[in-house]
Amino acid sequence: MPLEVGDMAPDFDLPDAEGNRVKLADFKGKRVVLYFYPRDNTPGCTKEACGFRDAYADYQDKAVVVLGVSADDAKAHTKFVTKHNLPFPLLVDEGGKVAAQYGSYGLKKFMGKEFMGVFRHTFMIGPDGTLEKIYRKVKPEPHAQDVLGDLVELAAP
Repeated sequence: MPLEVGDMAPDFDLPDAEGNRVKLADFKGKRVVLYFYPRDNTPGCTKEACGFRDAYADYQDKAVVVLGVSADDAKAHTKFVTKHNLPFPLLVDEGGKVAAQYGSYGLKKFMGKEFMGVFRHTFMIGPDGTLEKIYRKVKPEPHAQDVLGDLVELAAP
């Protein structure tokens, strides 16, 4: 069954580009924006990551943690982070195991070929670990601002 708003976010323990372990449980009490993306240094993924980079100060002002996840290896993540000056961690999800827990990994089609890969999805996880919002139809360029707008709504009384 696909995850729905109100469900507990599946916990994970993944390495970042430097090999540091990052666990969802480490962010208990904080809001987390967990975004899954197909591949480092591709046009859509670069637009999405740079959108989060450009809005990062706004996310920090709201005490929101931003984490990017793909099946790329640490070397690819390091190049992507360095090339685009990304201020948040990119996590290595080898084989898409965590993406699969979030329903963000499966059969994809591109130019007539089928392959397994990561879907572009984002999950807003509340301070209590529940899913507050799920984005399954993501337009890379405006996405970071869209999520930021939803954060403002969530924070409103």
